[in-house]
Amino acid sequence: MDAADFRAALGSFATGVTIVTTRAPDGSDVGMTANSFNSVSLDPPMVLWSISKTALSQSVFAAAEHFAVHILASDQEDLSNRFARRGENKFADLALGRGPGNTPLLNGCAARFKCRTAYRYEGGDHDIIVGEVLEFDHFDRKPLLFHRGKYSALAAGMAGAEFADSSFAFLLARAHYAVFRDVHMELKRIDISLDQYFALAALGARPMTAQEIQGHGAYYDRSFEPSDVEKLIEKGLVERQADGPAGNLALTAPGRQTMVRLLAIGKDSEATVLGQFEPWEGQWLKSALDRIGSKMPGILTR
Repeated sequence: MDAADFRAALGSFATGVTIVTTRAPDGSDVGMTANSFNSVSLDPPMVLWSISKTALSQSVFAAAEHFAVHILASDQEDLSNRFARRGENKFADLALGRGPGNTPLLNGCAARFKCRTAYRYEGGDHDIIVGEVLEFDHFDRKPLLFHRGKYSALAAGMAGAEFADSSFAFLLARAHYAVFRDVHMELKRIDISLDQYFALAALGARPMTAQEIQGHGAYYDRSFEPSDVEKLIEKGLVERQADGPAGNLALTAPGRQTMVRLLAIGKDSEATVLGQFEPWEGQWLKSALDRIGSKMPGILTR
């Protein structure tokens, strides 16, 4: 099984709108809408989902040797609702395929995973079912989302995400641009480069030599050349310390005022961006980014 292709199929799952199907011992087809799907392993390819112990079909899935998980496409909201209801013939009038163990397969999905039950675990009031993926299909279709109590679809251009849509580094860079854009515009207005801005920020923590600034900047892909020192001195933002260690640079009063203004612009942009989230989401995001950054050696701290 191709691991990259399997990973791409798993990527069709956005926020958990799936239908899981199986074949009952009496030969009837059984299925339910579930939002507890997760990938477990690429090698061997495994996925899991969970079912409430009070679900009508719990006993069937608990005994099933095979099942299929269908990641629904954006136009399958009615199908999701049908399989979420109790007491009706959910498969009536549906064109079905058949998978391993004669498992019923639904059509028109974003992806399908045909599984052999590998493990079953008790998880509080749910049973956790782990399946080994025997076969899978994935299609160029936008997945159905369920967010904040309602269905939605991915924004245009987000389905079938390529590297730039799914790369962690790219997403961080794009988020950085969103927050830093206003600061960047102000830097252009006052004719300060990103390298010089980083030097000002470093000196805002404490006086240091140009070599120390350059050493810290290397972790951020920033450089600090003698010409940068001279430009900041000419602008009256930085001065050579007369009473400190030899070669130390320090912010002047105008330099500190400039940094305060840039910080205020950055904080305003940050508040605008985080205003789109719930308060706990913003705090979680900042905490996660801080934990990521703290793993880098040589990070400048106050």
